[in-house]
Amino acid sequence: MRPDARKADQLRPVTMRRGFIGHAEGSVLIEMGNTKVICTATIEENVPPFLKDTGRGWITAEYSMLPRSTQSRSTREAKTGKIGGRTHEIQRMIGRALRSVVNMSQMGERTVLIDCDVIQADGGTRTASITGAFVCMVDALRFAEKNGIIRRFPLREYLAATSVGVVDGQLRLDLCYEEDRHADVDMNVVMTASNRYVEIQGCAEGMPFPRQTVNELLDLAASGIMQLIDIQRQVLENEPLPGN
Repeated sequence: MRPDARKADQLRPVTMRRGFIGHAEGSVLIEMGNTKVICTATIEENVPPFLKDTGRGWITAEYSMLPRSTQSRSTREAKTGKIGGRTHEIQRMIGRALRSVVNMSQMGERTVLIDCDVIQADGGTRTASITGAFVCMVDALRFAEKNGIIRRFPLREYLAATSVGVVDGQLRLDLCYEEDRHADVDMNVVMTASNRYVEIQGCAEGMPFPRQTVNELLDLAASGIMQLIDIQRQVLENEPLPGN
């Protein structure tokens, strides 16, 4: 029995509220079970130095957790004066994921800055951030297209992410925190609508696991990600993307 009585291959309830932040070019509040993340997208008319005079754009991300997003209060990273290794890792993962489905040469020399702020955490904050960030990025890029900021809509296809793992000998989809901390195997998977992998993060928390388990976990993750992409399509009112 899972802590929330779900089936092993069942996602937590997912909702996405677009336009959650009125000032941003794109925004969404994504809720996956008890995990809640506010994602916003901001368009800036500049690029990192290594992209100067290339005509190419950039997508980057920042990630943070509010002090009481967890069961006990955590210290704000701004107070310590440095960003932790986990935060760096997640920020880079979100940015890599989103860049994988965007044609940077069609953006011009501008940046889409994604902010993912966890207001309540119950496992899967990085995968929820990627799934929600995709939706707010679509809105921001459509805003840019409609307002003549970019000439062509640069997005190639849909993208989402989920977690899978082995808990008490059972393969499970979309782990909550209680499952994540007791998992024998823990994996985060990012995929596109065309069933192509963007990133796979996985490790054994105890005994090593066989290749067959990897294959089974990837199949389970793919089924969950396709469900999430269906939800994204509904939230975006079946926003047409090239090739979709």
